[in-house]
Amino acid sequence: MKFTFTALHVFQEKVSMSFSDHTMTSPSLLVAGNSSPMLGLTIAWHPDSNRVGEQFIVADPQAELELSRFSPAFRLAGKEALPLGHGGISREALRIQRNGDQGVLITPPASRMVVEINGVPIHAAVHITQEQLNKGLILGLGRAVLICLHWMQCLPKTNEMEGVIGVGSSAILLRDQIRQVANTDFPVLLLGETGTGKEIAARGIHQHSQRRHSQMVTVNMAALNESLAAADLFGAARGAYTGAQQARKGLFAEAENATLFLDEIGNTPASIQPMLLRVLETGDYRPLGATQDLHANARLIAATDQDLYGENFNQALLRRLESFVIHLPPLRERREDIGVLILYLLKQNKLEYPVALPTSLISDLLIYDWPGNIRQLSHVLRRILLALQAGQPADFHQLVGISKERSSIAPAAQPAQAIHPVTGTVGKTVEVTQSARKKLTDLSEDDVLQAMIRHDWYIQGAAQELGISRPSMYKLLEQHSQIRKAEQIPVAELRAVLDATQGVIEQAAHKLKTPAESLRRYARIIAISALSG
Repeated sequence: MKFTFTALHVFQEKVSMSFSDHTMTSPSLLVAGNSSPMLGLTIAWHPDSNRVGEQFIVADPQAELELSRFSPAFRLAGKEALPLGHGGISREALRIQRNGDQGVLITPPASRMVVEINGVPIHAAVHITQEQLNKGLILGLGRAVLICLHWMQCLPKTNEMEGVIGVGSSAILLRDQIRQVANTDFPVLLLGETGTGKEIAARGIHQHSQRRHSQMVTVNMAALNESLAAADLFGAARGAYTGAQQARKGLFAEAENATLFLDEIGNTPASIQPMLLRVLETGDYRPLGATQDLHANARLIAATDQDLYGENFNQALLRRLESFVIHLPPLRERREDIGVLILYLLKQNKLEYPVALPTSLISDLLIYDWPGNIRQLSHVLRRILLALQAGQPADFHQLVGISKERSSIAPAAQPAQAIHPVTGTVGKTVEVTQSARKKLTDLSEDDVLQAMIRHDWYIQGAAQELGISRPSMYKLLEQHSQIRKAEQIPVAELRAVLDATQGVIEQAAHKLKTPAESLRRYARIIAISALSG
């Protein structure tokens, strides 16, 4: 059957009328009783940047959609609907035919327009499975417009939130969850890979809570000195330890009537975990060396990219933190959001591009799996703009640290040939995700150094690229002849570099050749020392 955009538009309006913009109802209920996922077409890139993020949703699992210059009409929730309109797109329609839950069949038009799937030109019908659409598929039209095909579990709606960017189901659900839990005082556990935006989600919870008039207090649990961690968190009485010449206020006291964000909770020293459990169970804690308990009124949010369900983490503490759990999906599972994220990051970082960004480069950005997620995307964008401003070519493969041979794509698909279920490309496998596990002896010092440079001196991203665990990465850094420990850097040198880089930790880490996480911790300790002095 043919499915027209007019019919879907009416369907969307009828369903949307039943729900307010900020409804907390589960997204599964927004599909009006239809258990099948909806097919989403999101404009991932367009010569008119205002069109990026506009969507067209196909709800009928047996629909056939005709995609051309003049139809269907795409729109943002609550905005005017418009066709793609660009002159590089053929008037002849490309057909996208759904086959229940079995996937879709894409048939290019009988025209000279170049049609690409994940960067590969196609000349005949190609079948895409449901699993392949789970990863998001980039459809290139006329080397000018890029469309992401993906599944939607809910209808688009207006529920914008500062910093939490995206138009797909995952972003919509995340914003709804943040608003839902913000109205409570429940502890919240944020789970997600490094760079997925856990701190941004924590700030969103704080900003939408009744505590928003107080400043959120943040601590990186991995950066705590184990011997002073209790004093950092709970405070200390005068004389509680060597050098404690006066009473010290802890982070729980600082976060009174506010929010305390415990980042990297999986790295909490074992001796501190029972203390945190007591605070969550009773609300009471005792500063180091004190004789009386204090009562905490801070709202706790914790975050980690680690598996907390092993024996190395206090399971009773985990159960307390699980009052409300939010999973932040990796960027590779929300490919439909990459285009709007690119525009947002360019604006946030005040990055101006001297020439139009090449569509082929944007296509590479959309197809890549981003093991470092949004943080890595942000860093790569900066490098791209710096290269373009210097009049140099922005080589995507070099920027993300993969060889062209590893990312090569085979020629066009044969008629109705399925796209590779793992890589999302036709024919030859593309390896752009993290490497296979390696032995430490296989890695040279230069391998480690270059991985740290490519990931702006963040350990997790470098470890993922090298295919080793985080503890193994720490061992390599410890033994490295060129990489320095932050605490061994002279204070005067560190302060001079921080001043020269205007406090940008990643730039300072690059100059000092030290991991960004430990540098941030050491800089904070120096600041505390200066204040106490």
